Amino acid sequence: MWRAVGFIAVLVSAQAQAQALVPYRIENGAIAQSLTGVKGDTAKGRAIVVERQKGLCLLCHSGPFPEERFQGDLAPSLVGTGSRLSEGEIRLRMVDSTKVNEKTIMPPYYKTEGLERVAANYKGKTLLSAQEIEDVIAFLVTLKDDTQK
Repeated sequence: MWRAVGFIAVLVSAQAQAQALVPYRIENGAIAQSLTGVKGDTAKGRAIVVERQKGLCLLCHSGPFPEERFQGDLAPSLVGTGSRLSEGEIRLRMVDSTKVNEKTIMPPYYKTEGLERVAANYKGKTLLSAQEIEDVIAFLVTLKDDTQK
């Protein structure tokens, strides 16, 4: 498992983006407010989820993506995410899943502080932009049940 975590960190860090973090507030296990104030784009969100060089979601998760081979099984399936979690709960997991489970292997996609073993040229950068986080959330909330393809 730790080999997989190291692999994820290397691949994801290659996509790091320099930006100023938008302040957010965690309440009741969620980040209720959008990071951008703009609804995400579901098509862009789906593209990020399945993109093997960007979000890397399918490295650990499986989901309703019949066209994608070799989906992961280290993390819960994305099928039904929108039925299980609210938009704010998904946002918190995307921003920093250690706030939900401190032992998670999911990388924090919108965190720049308190990270370990970060290459100097990636310090202060997020893995996804605030808008990309909102795009992924917009897509994941559409995954309502186990019958989706």
